[in-house]
Amino acid sequence: MKKTLAVILINLLFLLLIAFVQAKPVDPVSPDERCAVCGMFVEKYQPWITQLHQSDKRPVMFDGVKDMMAYYFDPSAYGGEGDLSEAEIWVKDYYQLKWMDGRLAYYVVGSDVMGPMGEELIPFDSRDAAENFLKDHKGKEILAFADITADLVMAMKKKHMMKMKKMKAAKQ
Repeated sequence: MKKTLAVILINLLFLLLIAFVQAKPVDPVSPDERCAVCGMFVEKYQPWITQLHQSDKRPVMFDGVKDMMAYYFDPSAYGGEGDLSEAEIWVKDYYQLKWMDGRLAYYVVGSDVMGPMGEELIPFDSRDAAENFLKDHKGKEILAFADITADLVMAMKKKHMMKMKKMKAAKQ
C-alpha cells in the first residue's frame, strides 16, 4: 500500500514538473510581431497564428501553418538556426480557436478555405473534426504533422506566388 502511494506521488510530481517546464503559447500576441517567413504582422490574423518555441530562444511567430512549416524545414533560410525537432509547436484548432500542440493536430490540405497567404494547412484537434471540414470544404487530404513534407509546403507557397504574379500582371 505504501509503495503504491509512493509511486502515485512520484508520478504526480513528474506530471507537475512537465507542466511547468513546457512553455505556453504567447497570448495575446503583440501587434508588433511579424511572421518570420513573409514579414506580415500576425496579430491581425488571430485564427491563423502559429508559434514555434525553442528552449532559450524567443518564440517565433507565423501567420499560418504553411509559413511555420517552411521555417521548420529550413530555419536558416529565414534567419533561424538550430534543430527544430524538439521545438514546441503551437497552432489553433480551426473550429475551436484554442491553442494546441501542433504535433498532435490533424491538417486538412487543399480545401476551399484560404488563409492570409492563400492555400493553407488547416489544423484540427481531432480526426473527426478534420474529416467533417474536409467534406464541407472540398479538402484533398488529411495529414498528421509527421506526414507534412517540405516539398508539399514549397508547392503550396509556389502556387500562391504564381497567383500573386498573375494578379499583378492583370492590374498592369
